[in-house]
Amino acid sequence: MSAAAPDEPRAPSALLQVLDLEEIGEDRFRGRSPWATGRVYGGQAVGQALVAAQRTTPRERLAHSLHAYFILAGDAAAPIDYTVERVRDGASFTTRRVVATQKERAIFSLEASFQIVEPGLEHAFPAPAAPPPESLPTTSALAERFASFLPPMAAECIARTAAVDIRFADANAYFSNTPQAPAQQFIWFRVVGALPDDDATHRSVLAYLSDMTLLNAALVVHGRSIFERDLQVASLDHAVWFHRPFRADEWLLYAQDSPTSAGARALTRGLVYAQDGRLVASVAQEGLIRERPARS
Repeated sequence: MSAAAPDEPRAPSALLQVLDLEEIGEDRFRGRSPWATGRVYGGQAVGQALVAAQRTTPRERLAHSLHAYFILAGDAAAPIDYTVERVRDGASFTTRRVVATQKERAIFSLEASFQIVEPGLEHAFPAPAAPPPESLPTTSALAERFASFLPPMAAECIARTAAVDIRFADANAYFSNTPQAPAQQFIWFRVVGALPDDDATHRSVLAYLSDMTLLNAALVVHGRSIFERDLQVASLDHAVWFHRPFRADEWLLYAQDSPTSAGARALTRGLVYAQDGRLVASVAQEGLIRERPARS
């Protein structure tokens, strides 16, 4: 699975179309990529698999956590089939396991847990200090500012990111080759345009977007980028916990960091905050970061 930023569809409706799976049998669904070449963006598999699991779960039960493994790189030109196993239906929790296959090979697996909404004790880390999103340049403005530095693949990804408004609190951490310490980055994002009101849709969209830029948090401390040709970068696993209701079409702050990198693997984490300071989701991922000889 690719660790690069998602090659987004052009409008929220197109993004939702990517997450609107075709039913091809009992507890079996088919998804497609919004582009015709390259590797499947990892967040696409996460989002589509969550939608498949949701399709077999009572609507009053919302996903509170998911854990996934990227097994093989997906081919964006081919459809992906998702088979759901109904592991458990309890009094308040539901568990689903999903395996994604392409060309009769498993490329991805996900296990998700759903819960009936209920009250309980609450606490949360406060949101970190970050500039308001409206004060930060758009990605297109950054592409112009760093045009001489950006590799073609990075510039292409930025040009295609039309369905999501992304603002970098510190652009130098992502668009320059100067080492940044500590290994962290803050990113504001929101889907451009209104999404449906149901919580399940917003959780699927966040699952789709949660893979973006995450592994770059492990590279900023080294002055490197996920777009460099002499680095092999790929997501290995991915976990998301949903804590509180939110809207993916309103500003969300993605506070990302990387506690450690060793053995060609990096651990990255993310806390997702609503603009009012509520902690709405947590993300963790281990990724492959392997140095290799530069290609000619």
